[in-house]
Amino acid sequence: MNRVHDMGGRFGDGAIDPNEPDAVFPQDWHGRALALTLAAGGLGQWNLDISRHARECLSPTDYVRFGYYEKWIAGLTDLLVNNGVVTQEELSTLTPTPNSPLRERKMLAEYVAKILASGGPADRPSDIPAVFTVGQRVTTRVHGNTLVDGGHTRLPSYARGKTGWIIQHHGAHVFPDSNAHRLGEAPEPLYSVGFYARDLWDTAENPEDEVVLDLWQSYLEPA
Repeated sequence: MNRVHDMGGRFGDGAIDPNEPDAVFPQDWHGRALALTLAAGGLGQWNLDISRHARECLSPTDYVRFGYYEKWIAGLTDLLVNNGVVTQEELSTLTPTPNSPLRERKMLAEYVAKILASGGPADRPSDIPAVFTVGQRVTTRVHGNTLVDGGHTRLPSYARGKTGWIIQHHGAHVFPDSNAHRLGEAPEPLYSVGFYARDLWDTAENPEDEVVLDLWQSYLEPA
């Protein structure tokens, strides 16, 4: 997906300030935004990749002007409405519809710690064999999502058509390009792939720096 969120290695977006406050939630509502997003996800109406895709689909104007958790809330709002969890009227009037069919799936406070501790593993069994070995040189494909035009992908634009090497094989994992569009989990082998900065960007600040990306097998071909 080539949208405003795909910012890696791009010039003109300002410097990163290493002296920014390192609080987990600089503002109280940031923690509430995270909690609301997790609780809504627990209703089972979408998966993690659909949630990521919703934030990517914000308008470029909103994406640029929103802060991090504002993006989360805006994406969540779209998910809630588009999946019929709440209506536009409920949002505008702040009056919930009584007796929601999802009320039995609400996340109770006493279960939150256990749910968070269990996480959401994305490794799955797969019949697709791993074809690359550690140390092997590979080249990434030049297209993003090949299943859905303009769809979600975890292959950033700056790494497309680039050559690196296999660092580690992680087994098979849910394929985001499929899962984000309700086309099934389609698990396939996942690898950590290393790249030299000079091979990703013509004007790399430190050409010998190494960038490591976790990439699915269908993103790759032998170099």
